Amino acid sequence: MEVDPYVHAALALRGLGKDVTKDNVVAMLKAVGGDVDDAKAKVLEDALKDVNWDEALKAPAMAAAPTAAPAAGGAAKEEAKEEASEEDDKKKEEEAAAGLANLFG
Repeated sequence: MEVDPYVHAALALRGLGKDVTKDNVVAMLKAVGGDVDDAKAKVLEDALKDVNWDEALKAPAMAAAPTAAPAAGGAAKEEAKEEASEEDDKKKEEEAAAGLANLFG
């Protein structure tokens, strides 16, 4: 599993009471010797500007919140998985209903 330094920088900035801005993310990554992509830092800033941090950092939501922001493709994959799971559930319900209908002729 690869660790995303941009997400960690955002969390560290938030933990320090600093705003998650492109400049702050870039400064933090440079301070630890990381390679910096200004465009990625800007996308992160834009993605997190409306985040309610108090809600996002609660234990159950913690797993979902950080992954959704920087990886738009990841969010689409999660939605596709959920839709496939819902379709599987529907199909199972239909099969169960058909099986019950057969019992009663």
